Amino acid sequence: MLIAAVCMTLASTVVAAPNKLPANYTVVTTCGMVTDVVREVAGNKAKVVGLMGEGVDPHLYKPTRDDVVKLLQADVVFYSGLMLEGRMTDTFLKVARKGTPVFAVTELLDEKFLLEPKEFAGHTDPHVWMDVKGWMDAVKVVARSLGEVDADNAVYYRLNADRYVAELAKLNDYAKQSLSSIPKDRRVLITAHDAFNYFGRAYGIEVRGIQGISTESEAGVADINKLVDYLVERKIPAIFVESSVSDKNIKALVEGSNSRGHAVRIGGQLFSDAMGKPGTYEGTYIGMIDHNVTTIAHALGGQVPERGLNGKLTPNKEGK
Repeated sequence: MLIAAVCMTLASTVVAAPNKLPANYTVVTTCGMVTDVVREVAGNKAKVVGLMGEGVDPHLYKPTRDDVVKLLQADVVFYSGLMLEGRMTDTFLKVARKGTPVFAVTELLDEKFLLEPKEFAGHTDPHVWMDVKGWMDAVKVVARSLGEVDADNAVYYRLNADRYVAELAKLNDYAKQSLSSIPKDRRVLITAHDAFNYFGRAYGIEVRGIQGISTESEAGVADINKLVDYLVERKIPAIFVESSVSDKNIKALVEGSNSRGHAVRIGGQLFSDAMGKPGTYEGTYIGMIDHNVTTIAHALGGQVPERGLNGKLTPNKEGK
């Protein structure tokens, strides 16, 4: 009921949004993936301010006083939605009641697309950006929403979105081709938490996470022991750490597998809830997914170029 109430409140605010914004208006966004999409679509028409930087976990993020000020002073606000930024709900409501247009970039996603893991009944998996085709819909939401609040530049936003979606289509094809090159018996992705379920469904990879879809949950000894059994039985060669999640459980898996006579290595660091360093290729959504796909395929025995789709990746360093 709370989620429904939030959605209704924000939706009504968008309907009442102004049709004219100041020149070079300010858009405030939450996680890096949303920020990057908005920058691509908004182009030179807006100043885009992202609240969450490199390595920040949006599940646990609580806005600071400065963040609240930025949100209240924004002309437009975009967030991911699906309760990814659950601790910011009250702040979004406060901003919406002030009359500021507030948009969730996931609002166009069909319910049939969304995943709801059995062990988290009632909680939709929010990590939709891991399926590039799904994230294309987020681009369309941004273009449509900016066109609503800034009708004079609606065509400009749509053209930017079309260009960017074409780039994402190439990325999606690269992901499919690269991950399908992994030997079938090795197409298993084990990470710190369940951020890769959409990724696994889209690209034919079995996914296992030590924690649940939110890093607020804690993994128990039994969870780790079950995964150790699985690693040994399937002879999985590599597992992965995440940039925004502690690696202590992954290290426990390595130690447990090694003690059972099966050597498992850390195949690399993946970006899940946060992107890479600002100003780098990996600090963009395309670079983030390119890095993940290339790192996973390389570590599990697939055939991929070392520098990825666009030749811009930092050379892979396994175990780092």
